[in-house]
Amino acid sequence: MDRHATQEASDTQEIKGVRFPGHIRFRQLLITGPPGCGKTSMIITLGGWSEEGYINLALNKWWSAQSLSIRPREIHLGFPFKGFDQALVVFDKAWLERQPRPELDLARLRIPPRKRHFFSVDWRGRFCFEFLLPPAELLLERRLKRGKKGTHRVDRHLSLERVREQLDVYRRAAYYMHSQGMQAYIRESLDGPPLTIVSSP
Repeated sequence: MDRHATQEASDTQEIKGVRFPGHIRFRQLLITGPPGCGKTSMIITLGGWSEEGYINLALNKWWSAQSLSIRPREIHLGFPFKGFDQALVVFDKAWLERQPRPELDLARLRIPPRKRHFFSVDWRGRFCFEFLLPPAELLLERRLKRGKKGTHRVDRHLSLERVREQLDVYRRAAYYMHSQGMQAYIRESLDGPPLTIVSSP
């Protein structure tokens, strides 16, 4: 069982009509989440960088990747999974076909170093990861509707179980990044409040 819970952020601000935690700056934002969660819609609303980016969280110094230099932007995450040498996204064929689904390998998920002196870069404070994690039933409904248009291959052969598994990977990553001192929070809908991660009693 996860040892974390979420609660609505008490101190918020409005950026481009969207509520964010009060301490967040516009240029810190990295929008992420599983397929169909609303990343592109959020970026359009914010007027951010329109091209999708990718980072491999198992790669040392991913935080200095060129794809992160322009923000806010939509980011796909490559995760380290047990039993796989290479990082995978949750719609990779190798991940989807493995039964049971591979477990997220948190020991291999790289975290930026802490700021050690005045002139060093504050990598943990440079980025704020917004994890868009709608309820599984709503996300499945959206993706099934999108799948009928045939525009996204990732929407083929969907099930509620698969959607829940993909959401769980992102949720665990968000919890872990938060526990390591990074700025990460969760949002269940574009018009909903930002949710801060807290330790459960």
